[in-house]
Amino acid sequence: MSGWKTVKARRLLTTLSRIGWRVKRQTGSHKILERPGWPDVIFAFHDTDEIGPKMLARVAKVTGLTPEDI
Repeated sequence: MSGWKTVKARRLLTTLSRIGWRVKRQTGSHKILERPGWPDVIFAFHDTDEIGPKMLARVAKVTGLTPEDI
């Protein structure tokens, strides 16, 4: 099993901020996140969206997120 659980997008964004990501700019619900040493990431979820294990794994690949961070 992957270790990822379902979380709300708001909680995921808070977790990403805790590990160093910040919102560079926003257009509608699309947020562009930046972190020194990493390419920018598009975060295109509404705050109340449920994000499942597969999508969390995809986000983790580009952000450095681990299951322990959540």
